[in-house]
Amino acid sequence: MKKEKGMGVKSLYRLFVYVVLLALAISIIIPVAWVFMASIKENSEFYGNPWTVPKGFYFQNFIDAFEKANMGQYMLNSVLVTALGIIILLIVALPASYVLARYRFRFSKLFNVMFMAGIFINVNYIVVPIFLMLVDADSFLRKIGMKDGFFLDNLFVLALVYAATALPFTIYLLSGFFITIPKDYEEAAHVDGAGYFRTMIQIMMPMALPSIITVILFNFLAFWNEYIIAMTLMTGPSKTLPVGLMQLTQAQRAAANYGQLYAGLVIVMLPTLILYIMVQKKLTQGMSLGGLKG
Repeated sequence: MKKEKGMGVKSLYRLFVYVVLLALAISIIIPVAWVFMASIKENSEFYGNPWTVPKGFYFQNFIDAFEKANMGQYMLNSVLVTALGIIILLIVALPASYVLARYRFRFSKLFNVMFMAGIFINVNYIVVPIFLMLVDADSFLRKIGMKDGFFLDNLFVLALVYAATALPFTIYLLSGFFITIPKDYEEAAHVDGAGYFRTMIQIMMPMALPSIITVILFNFLAFWNEYIIAMTLMTGPSKTLPVGLMQLTQAQRAAANYGQLYAGLVIVMLPTLILYIMVQKKLTQGMSLGGLKG
């Protein structure tokens, strides 16, 4: 009787989990599918039932979004900023996380504590201090003869800020993986004559590939969709895709051109969906390997 009751409780629990997961999936899939359908509708189709299937594929919405709303240039800016940010982040985070995880030196514990504390700092709260620092830096450059300044409205500086703010979590995740690797691999590499740098590049980093892919995906999503920092630091005509999409939203609401608006939303969402589909297996593997062990 006890076994039957136990089996009944487990079955109910599984059913509850499946129902919750199904509800979550539906709540995500339906809005995404609706946006994709709306992006290929003509403007006249929005004045009837919003759930009707599009009469055809109206590709002009995407052309207008790229050309008239300047989404093509905004997308190029986002690609450059995201790629630069991830490259800078990996160049700094990979050696730092490897050294902090595998070696003990003076102040190593302090560095670990500082990086861990950085995880709990909400980046949105320090946007204004960062902006004021860059304003002061540009003011100094203007005083010494540089008229246009350098630090504001600069895609490279924006990428650098993104990389800096993402360092704590990235080092936390990569360090957690490096700690789990047995030291036998490093000892064998040293016996074969490999130095510290060669061991890190040729032995440890290939083994950390699942975690590296996880870091790339998480930070790609964060950099690609980031709005507040980009809006604050990009004070000139250069905009990233989320900022451009917000401007497009405000403009098209007044113009009632909804097809162009939803085409802009698809342009923002599509790269992240494609990237996730490509690396979802590596992402799951990397997440299962992450986490610090004492």
